Amino acid sequence: MNMATGKVYSHGGPRLLCGVVFTVFAMVAFPAKQSLAASCRAEASAGLDWSACNKRLLMLGGSVLDGADLRGTDFTFTDLRGSSFKKANLEKAKLIRTSLASSQLQEGNFVKVEAYRGDFSDADAENAKFNNAEMQRASFENAKLVGTDFSKAELGRADFEGATLTGAKFTMANLSRARFEGANLTGSIDFENAFLLLTRIEGLDLSGATGLEQKQIDIACGDAKTKLPQGLTTPTSWPCPEDPDED
Repeated sequence: MNMATGKVYSHGGPRLLCGVVFTVFAMVAFPAKQSLAASCRAEASAGLDWSACNKRLLMLGGSVLDGADLRGTDFTFTDLRGSSFKKANLEKAKLIRTSLASSQLQEGNFVKVEAYRGDFSDADAENAKFNNAEMQRASFENAKLVGTDFSKAELGRADFEGATLTGAKFTMANLSRARFEGANLTGSIDFENAFLLLTRIEGLDLSGATGLEQKQIDIACGDAKTKLPQGLTTPTSWPCPEDPDED
């Protein structure tokens, strides 16, 4: 300090001032990035934040991720068999060829996920939401899908054989060439405006289904054992030939 003028001088001049400014900026700007990196490296646990993380090609079977934030997470080709995702948020996550077989998915948010050939066989997804999901050729064999919402989902060639679908919603879903043989549809199930082109419904009891119209039944594939809601009739085109491309 100049005692005569009262002015303060810093040693180093402009360079020192710039250094101080940069240090303050770094302290403010970089912790968020460091925190994000740390969360992506964290071990799987309930309630963690892996949103937008890269979790491709990993072996994570048996993980407990209940209530976790997994929005936009990339699980492509990852093995998550036998894991728990109860009330987890996986909105817009990538589950392409991902295995969640035998997992607990109750009340999970799978809205807008990409799950081409995803494996959900034997999973319990009661009251889970798959609205607007891309799930072509996904497997739900023997899954528990009570109250599960598939509204507006893309489910072409998806496999629901042996699944329990009581109270499930397929409103405006694309179910072209999907398979439902052996599925348990006891109680209500909503097919309002669903696209049922060559959908395999042989042997199903659809008498309690809602939203079905004759034009949907006319392009689906049932047989003499298929039970339809009152007012709908069996098309003369039934039974359909076997699908030449089941794989």
